Amino acid sequence: MSVRDFIKNSVLNADSYSQVDIGRIALSLITALILGILIYLVYRKFYAGVVYSKSFAVTLIGMCVLTCMVTLAISTNIVISLGMVGALSIVRFRTAVKDPLDLFYLFWSITGGITAGAGMYILTMVASIIVIIMLAIFYARPSRGHVYVAVIHYEGTENGDEIIRAFGKNKHFIKSRTMRGDTTEMAVEVYCRDKNLAFEERIRDIPKVKDITLIQYNGEYNG
Repeated sequence: MSVRDFIKNSVLNADSYSQVDIGRIALSLITALILGILIYLVYRKFYAGVVYSKSFAVTLIGMCVLTCMVTLAISTNIVISLGMVGALSIVRFRTAVKDPLDLFYLFWSITGGITAGAGMYILTMVASIIVIIMLAIFYARPSRGHVYVAVIHYEGTENGDEIIRAFGKNKHFIKSRTMRGDTTEMAVEVYCRDKNLAFEERIRDIPKVKDITLIQYNGEYNG
């Protein structure tokens, strides 16, 4: 059968979707649901950001099931597939993804739904196992230290060098320095390999230092 004849038969037999096995539909949707729940649990386990979004985690489950449903629909008839492509092409998602790893989970959910809808259950299961192993090896390793942002307020400008020396051997970088009248605000990023924050006491004992605030930074640090 030529491509032309295949397209003609697909257009003429627009009711071919009724021939889809109900058992295959149920199995695909259940597989997508199980995979979505698995992605939800993995996301909650390995999340290391600042604010955990439960709505985004639940979206991963729905995305997997809905993608499976779309794949099942477009795999039955070329007319439905063309109409689905045209309908989905006008959809615009404007929600910003702040963490690049969140984008990874979204693609995992979408591709998992596609493979489940296509009946590739072994591929879905094996790929998910590989992804979980990858996350466990490369992302869930224990942190070797902590990164803080120290916000220090002090009077005058002559104590700045003494404050910098108080950090000792801890790696530190001056992020900003703001002067308001007689008061100077300095933000310093400091890396600590352990929970020893002795530099905080040394800075607080420096004359004319009003206060020091430590904010833990949960992002990536290279060094």
